[in-house]
Amino acid sequence: MQRREFITLLGGGAVVWPFAARAQQPARPVVGFLHGASPGPFTRLVAAFRDGLKDNGFVEGQNVTIEFRWAEGQYDQLPALASDLVDRHVSVIAAIGPVASLAAKAATTTVPVVFTTNADPVKLGLVASLNRPGGNITGINVFTGVMEGKRLGFLTEMLPGVNLIAVLVNPTNLQTEASVKEIQSVAAAAGRQLVILSANNERDIDAAFIAITEKRAGALLVGNDIFFNSRRDQLVRLAARNKLPAIYEFREFADAGGLMSYGTNLTDIYRQAGNYVGKILKGTKPTELPVMQSTKFELVINLKTAKALGLTLPPGLLSIVDDVIE
Repeated sequence: MQRREFITLLGGGAVVWPFAARAQQPARPVVGFLHGASPGPFTRLVAAFRDGLKDNGFVEGQNVTIEFRWAEGQYDQLPALASDLVDRHVSVIAAIGPVASLAAKAATTTVPVVFTTNADPVKLGLVASLNRPGGNITGINVFTGVMEGKRLGFLTEMLPGVNLIAVLVNPTNLQTEASVKEIQSVAAAAGRQLVILSANNERDIDAAFIAITEKRAGALLVGNDIFFNSRRDQLVRLAARNKLPAIYEFREFADAGGLMSYGTNLTDIYRQAGNYVGKILKGTKPTELPVMQSTKFELVINLKTAKALGLTLPPGLLSIVDDVIE
């Protein structure tokens, strides 16, 4: 072999070998993230989701890609967004909220789905059972949708002299009908009257607070809903402007200046969702991951807001509160 021929072959190999090496490397997995709200208020929670992925060795931009789909409060868009993720051949879909979870389940029977929902996943038809979810889907039951009655109880304990309480719900939430029935039952037992108001957009929220003022309601219970979570600042601001004591689902509201919250820790939920997604990317099947249920709930009271409203915390609440924000 001539020296020139040897160099040519060696040079050709230098070109071919990297191509072969790249061809053997596995493609970077893509995670679909389906959410019913807007991204802004959930930045910290999405970071917790990324932490859950990182717990399993997956770092966005390095060895995993995340495709985000936000419905911006328009729940009727979720089925199309879920189908789009399936068409993009994602490896796993993380579906946040009951409507997003049902949309993801309807969109695919093959792509693994990790859901979070505040409604019973068995009753919703997401899984066959908690221990044996079956099919391609598993996730986390946030278990706050059935806590509305307890939230109302805390609110009436804080405000024993208030007879008319406003309740703000999202009519498109699958849990709303059951939640309203529970709240009405607790209110009747406590001898309180309710005014039920609906909102699923920003204008509706503004209109609801006008109605609360007109009806002279003395307190507000904000129902469990991802849309309301995304409008956290607006709700807290309007409650403060109208000097209206209110209780919310998650501590993020109390951190933002809301009077009270009672619910589970959302940061833990999002991190666990990321953890389950990471396990599936590593080869675990959804059928091998039982549906997790949140078991820790926290009552948080913003003392600064209470003082601004002229409220004194009852001894009974002080004895059981988990965190007081000063």
